[in-house]
Amino acid sequence: MRLDHTMSDENTQVLLLHPDDDVLVALTELPADTRLEAHGLTTRQAIPAGHKVARRDLALGRAVRKYGQVIGETTQAVGAGEQVHTHNLHFAQFDRDLAIGSEAKPTAYVDEAERATFQGYLRPDGRAATRNYLGVLATVNCSASVVRFIADAVGPELLARYPHVDGVVALGHGTGCGQSAASLGFEHLQRCLAGYARHPNFAGVLLVGLGCEVNQISSLMENMSLSDGPLLRTMNIQDAGGTAKTVSWGLEVLGEMLQAADQARRQTLPASHLMLGLECGGSDAYSGLTANPALGAAADLLVAHGGTAILSETPEIYGAEHLLTRRAVSREVGDKLAARIKWWEGYTALHGASLDNNPSPGNKAGGLTTILEKSLGAVAKGGTSNLVEVYEYARPVTAKGMVFMDTPGYDMPSITGMVAGGANLVCFTTGRGSVCGSKPAPSLKLATNSAMYQRMAEDMDVNCGLIAEGKASVEDMGRAIFELVLATASGRASKSEALGFGDQEFVPWQVGAML
Repeated sequence: MRLDHTMSDENTQVLLLHPDDDVLVALTELPADTRLEAHGLTTRQAIPAGHKVARRDLALGRAVRKYGQVIGETTQAVGAGEQVHTHNLHFAQFDRDLAIGSEAKPTAYVDEAERATFQGYLRPDGRAATRNYLGVLATVNCSASVVRFIADAVGPELLARYPHVDGVVALGHGTGCGQSAASLGFEHLQRCLAGYARHPNFAGVLLVGLGCEVNQISSLMENMSLSDGPLLRTMNIQDAGGTAKTVSWGLEVLGEMLQAADQARRQTLPASHLMLGLECGGSDAYSGLTANPALGAAADLLVAHGGTAILSETPEIYGAEHLLTRRAVSREVGDKLAARIKWWEGYTALHGASLDNNPSPGNKAGGLTTILEKSLGAVAKGGTSNLVEVYEYARPVTAKGMVFMDTPGYDMPSITGMVAGGANLVCFTTGRGSVCGSKPAPSLKLATNSAMYQRMAEDMDVNCGLIAEGKASVEDMGRAIFELVLATASGRASKSEALGFGDQEFVPWQVGAML
């Protein structure tokens, strides 16, 4: 599903993405009565940029195709040249042949001698870091302010003495108590905290609790097989004697860690050490045409160079999961993905929701109508590589190649899970203009369209809108993204890092009752 400019008409007004499609995509705003000569159509009303126009007459109850795949069912008859959107198209279940493994193929790896490299930090456990931070992590919301006080106490003057340390990151969150220790949400929290405590981009971590919460530090350490040491320290506010004493003690601990962290030096490492989280948020109709396919091309390059790309957001592959299961390397891997889809169907039904509730108002304003349409664009981030493994939320990722992690579609819990799994860099595509960061992993923002890129240039790292304008191919943009990934992994600051994002976006996926 990569954009082919030979499909656009001579005025580049619309795109036909697949010969079987029932709709065209407007690349610019089309006034009513616009003649689309190459398609023998005249628009019957104004069609906003990114929205769909019927290519042929569509009867009531007709399955509608885009990308050559079903995106919904008509709720009324639609005439050729009319807009196709929420007023006449809705989500409907349809049969999907998972055909597990039917399209898996040998990976065309780049010869090891020719593989790309970057300048990173090699940690004692053999993993590579793209940044060299210290972390102060709250184990419960009750200690969230105190971890920030501790990080702030370090101050720029002290940090200046340690030029090889990128900074101190304070991560709070909204949970850690008022939940059952036997709940899935509690397990998610502990997995996230453990994943961040072990993350290679943290040279050292201080865990700070209150003392009386459900998420006891002792429980976290035991359940997640964490051990105290010089670069993993713990403390409770109640045991320390209150806020001021905890901050003082924390500053002392960080002072010791700073000396150790400052000994790290960047060195040349193969790109196979990179683990790239793939995210899309604030999506629009261009997401599946430009930025997502371009990121998929970059992910394919990373896989070919021996690295790992993590696709996620299970609600946003719904209806397109068959495109992934067909690339699964085994029946077991395909079945794992199918099981996660079934879990989400049950989970949403339990809460009186539907997976089609996922497209946000902003998504719909940008031209996306149903979750099926959104998913078809979202899976493009995974490129064309085989699906080699499926992971539960925030589990450590150990496989090389393209993998899938079960996460929500909500951006920050999704990224939190991937970073906890080991992602040492994130690429985030956006059409409406999402702004956020993901410390300790640098995050690159890929704009889907030029208008938003120009409006929000201070936040966007790459303009993939050039693809829709015919100024770049998907492959060329994918190569540019891959090169930027290598440069960012080597220390180049992303736009979100330069703006100071990343300390407020640690959001473990909360599931279950609040007690």
